[in-house]
Amino acid sequence: MWFFARDPVRDFPFELSPEPPEGGPPGPWILHRGRKKATGSAVSIFVYDVKPGAEEQTQVAKAAFKRLKTLRHPNILAYIDGLETEKCLHIVTEAVTPLGTYLKARAEAGGLKEQELSWGLHQIVKALSFLVNDCNLIHNNVCMAAVFVDRAGEWKLGGLDYMYSAQGNGGGPPSKGIPELEQYDPPELADSSSRAVREKWSADMWRLGCLIWEVFNGSLPRAAALRNPGKIPKSLVTHYCELVGANPKVRPNPARFLQNCRAPGGFMSNRFVETNLFLEEIQIKEPAEKQKFFQELSKSLDSFPEDFCRHKVLPQLLTAFEFGNAGAVVLTPLFKVGKFLSAEEYQEKIIPVVVKMFSSTDRAMRIRLLQQMEQFIQYLDEPTVNTQIFPHVTHGFLDTNPAIREQTVKSMLLLAPKLNEANLNVELMKHFARLQAKDDQGPIRCNTTVCLGKIGSYLSASTRHRVLTSAFSRATKDPFAPSRVAGVLGFAATHNLYSMDDCAHKILPVLCGLTVDPERSVRDQAFKTIRSFLSKLESVSEDPTQLAEVEKDVHAASSPGTGGAAASWAGWAVTGVSSLTSKLIRAYPTPVPSDTTVPQRPVPEGNPAPAPALAQATPATSGHWETQEEDKDTAEDSATADRWDDEDWGSLEQEAESVLAQQDDWSAKGQGSRAGQVNHPDHKSLESHWSSWEVEGSWDQGWQEPSSVEPPPEGTRLASEYNWGGAEPSDKGDPFAALSVRPSAQPRPDPDSWGEDNWEGLEAESRQVKAELARKKREERRREMEAKRAEKKTTKGPMKLGARKLD
Repeated sequence: MWFFARDPVRDFPFELSPEPPEGGPPGPWILHRGRKKATGSAVSIFVYDVKPGAEEQTQVAKAAFKRLKTLRHPNILAYIDGLETEKCLHIVTEAVTPLGTYLKARAEAGGLKEQELSWGLHQIVKALSFLVNDCNLIHNNVCMAAVFVDRAGEWKLGGLDYMYSAQGNGGGPPSKGIPELEQYDPPELADSSSRAVREKWSADMWRLGCLIWEVFNGSLPRAAALRNPGKIPKSLVTHYCELVGANPKVRPNPARFLQNCRAPGGFMSNRFVETNLFLEEIQIKEPAEKQKFFQELSKSLDSFPEDFCRHKVLPQLLTAFEFGNAGAVVLTPLFKVGKFLSAEEYQEKIIPVVVKMFSSTDRAMRIRLLQQMEQFIQYLDEPTVNTQIFPHVTHGFLDTNPAIREQTVKSMLLLAPKLNEANLNVELMKHFARLQAKDDQGPIRCNTTVCLGKIGSYLSASTRHRVLTSAFSRATKDPFAPSRVAGVLGFAATHNLYSMDDCAHKILPVLCGLTVDPERSVRDQAFKTIRSFLSKLESVSEDPTQLAEVEKDVHAASSPGTGGAAASWAGWAVTGVSSLTSKLIRAYPTPVPSDTTVPQRPVPEGNPAPAPALAQATPATSGHWETQEEDKDTAEDSATADRWDDEDWGSLEQEAESVLAQQDDWSAKGQGSRAGQVNHPDHKSLESHWSSWEVEGSWDQGWQEPSSVEPPPEGTRLASEYNWGGAEPSDKGDPFAALSVRPSAQPRPDPDSWGEDNWEGLEAESRQVKAELARKKREERRREMEAKRAEKKTTKGPMKLGARKLD
């Protein structure tokens, strides 16, 4: 019965968009935007409404429906679904835009680049070659209206309404009857006598010439305009003239036309076309070819269109990683393309791949992930970081490769704001304690101290009280001079996290010991920090009511952070010291602070940015840091990278020039005993990198545990014994001369954690004394054993012949 009949249009799984139609090629079809009802994915829908008395047009539309449904080629409009009823025809294809509309939109945004046009025309010619050479079909409708562009910028050939067989099986070419389309017909069609000398592709190649003219010059007003190439590039003009020549026999086959344009220096010989061709055949390429391609791809992505990178390169990168075992080489281009994605797309496409990469045991992939973490950290949520990323990252702290340990430490600057209580205050602190005390690389120990200072505000109040003072105090006793500077600046950067009592009893005694450090840079920072802490204590002493305000952050909870904020102040972690530290590690590794013998503090190994003369003159346990050739690169790296003032650490106070001039005498006295050391004019600029940190705000807080005061060297008088008001006799010498030599380094505790027992043992009995006591005990034991043996021999007398020895 008729009332049970179903409407096929209503049941069609696609629906038209309410937006007005985009038009379409001249002819019966109207192009609409649409979407799939089940998924909402975008499609294009060509609609033809059957009209009474238009049987010829209906037959043309049905023929186009059939052709598009059966032809499958990457450069031909992709058929998805269709609907044929007595009233209408619907053809559903991939989402596309007519080429004319696309060119107008891009012209408003600056126009298409020549490389994009070359690849688009390459695709259309390849589609024609497929039809003519493989299918023996004549398109018969090549023009601007028959070309469409998908979301990746790929050109697709459509408009198959007037296609016919080149073998003449289905009769001659159908009549168009539309003047807009007939103007693209070649001149020989009007002359029946020339049919015998033309090739089957001659007419379509003439129409291709018309398409090329329109792409570069706009709509074709008349056929005579083809004589003037206009804006067609010079590298294409010669081949264009072959297409629009009057002799149809001379017009090249589509395959030959492609070959000519792909010749060296040709219009279609460029990096963009080569990249597309490789991507089309990537499934059959050898692994070595894929590796080389992805390594070179990132250099070219900046010049490629954004839509192409998002919709064509990105899927290939994800597929190569998921199924092609591409490894770490896909990371750099993957993160470059990720910049073009929205936050939702990044979460959907990139983050799952990143999380999976962190579980890989490939060292190359791990270090590249750590180096480029700044690009994706903002898209990672806290649960993902704590459960799926941080457990894998911590393996890098124990890696035997120093570069991985270094990058792992620096990555904590970005991860710290997203770590939970247990991971940040317990797990991470254990690793930092071990690295700072036991790592054999001085730069890594230095970076650990710097990183701790930067993430100090994220730690809990109890962890800050237990860790910070002890950690920075330990750093001030490191044989690596930059580590001692980092310890001093760590106190400065976290000044608001210490109580006044800690400042007076724990921090100032440690800093005062550094005022006679052999390194000028260490002394300078120590003096600045001491003056700043003293001014803070003095202000509270003058007005005790300020105490509550000054100590407001001491017991405050950890500061909330975001990945974006972390990225803004963590530039040092991903750029600055990386190249320098890698050079130091690669060339001459720093010895680990030994737990067995710690004599008088060894001469510091160098600075992060040594000038050539200074690097040669500074003795180190393992030799010179760098050759003269590498010193130049090191100085350049430090000049642009080791600028800690960019990180808001800061110059603790503005010093007068006179104070700096007075401190110059310390350098000569403190370093006079170092054989072979010479001063260099670049030394002052080198130290300025370490002394240029600025601490934001006023000095509101903080100092730490009292350490036992070391007795002065023998012969040093008390301060009251000096004649401070008058001149000293010349024969008495400098009263501070004995203090210019560093005292013996105190024993380093065995640190697997930053507990009270380990950190408060910084002033324990020296290991030399222990070794001496052990030696004396062994000597006494040896003498006792010798005496016992002698006593036995004298009491027993000589043994008789044949007597049995009982003992």
